[in-house]
Amino acid sequence: MSLDRTDVEKIAHLARLDIAEQDIQEYAENLTDILDLVDQMQAVDTTDIKPMAHPMDAIQRLRTDEVTEGNQRDLLQTVAPAVEAGLFQVPKVIE
Repeated sequence: MSLDRTDVEKIAHLARLDIAEQDIQEYAENLTDILDLVDQMQAVDTTDIKPMAHPMDAIQRLRTDEVTEGNQRDLLQTVAPAVEAGLFQVPKVIE
């Protein structure tokens, strides 16, 4: 797919971008190259390829899920202007 000057101007207008006149041709060439690359990738047959979560087949190390801090709710709520049943009370903002 090849983009011309008017295509770039329309795209710039929609994206609310101000592109200098002398740069429009370069943008057209770069965007055309990107679209050609997308077309090449779309043409690849991926029917027998399993989806991957990560291209390097990496495994994320996770720490054990254990409590490392005690419950400090009462201490933290001592500075609150209003608390009821262990919950912060806030002013109503939506009717």
